[in-house]
Amino acid sequence: MTRIVYATRGALSFLTRLPIRLEERDWEAFRETPVSFPLAGAIVGALAAVPLVAAGTLPAPTVALGYLIAVYLVTGIHHLDGVADLGDAVVVHGDAGARREVLKDTTTGVGALLAVSVVVAGLGLAGLGLATLPVLTAVGVAVAAEVGAKTGMAALACFGSAGHEGMGATFAGAARPGSFALVAAVAAPAAAVTWPHPAAGLALLGALAGAAVPWLWARRRLGGVTGDVFGAANELGRLVGLHLGVIAWTLS
Repeated sequence: MTRIVYATRGALSFLTRLPIRLEERDWEAFRETPVSFPLAGAIVGALAAVPLVAAGTLPAPTVALGYLIAVYLVTGIHHLDGVADLGDAVVVHGDAGARREVLKDTTTGVGALLAVSVVVAGLGLAGLGLATLPVLTAVGVAVAAEVGAKTGMAALACFGSAGHEGMGATFAGAARPGSFALVAAVAAPAAAVTWPHPAAGLALLGALAGAAVPWLWARRRLGGVTGDVFGAANELGRLVGLHLGVIAWTLS
């Protein structure tokens, strides 16, 4: 239990902008304890969802903007860097080596601009959708999507193989596939937040599916996962999870 506490501290320090000092023991525990991903996701999701409490009181666009700002105030924008780098790598002509070189390039290309624009705009629109839901449902979907996105990152750590030395190898080389059973068990309760309505459950599953997209692409085009793939999986997972949760509620 103590190791999980250290790992969660490490996850929150590394994955967010919360004022938590990253100790060496926290970092090592985080690398080797993937269950800390969904635990951190629940905390991040709850904090970022605070503006959604105003749904139905303030205008929906205002609530949506508040949610968008809250997400990046809590998490920072370093995961968006992964979206940008993968956006440039996707449009590159060449082999895996050429794409990996683009990931290291500090120049921002059209692919990066488009990818980041779509993700940020999509998050704002998801926030607008959340603002039209009952408060508890909106918060539940937001938390479930965040837990699902972080669970997707844990899946990369447990099952992914590194494309080269770097941040991706730091995580993919430390966690074992069998560790994902505990990850799934810890993440599963987030699916029941809107029970008996399946909105939160679909948000969780949608986030997992969204996180899998850059992973599958990286396996074919990069030869394995990288730190940028982890970041993109988080952002795309959250985005898909939120929209699927909103759609599920809207169509019910």
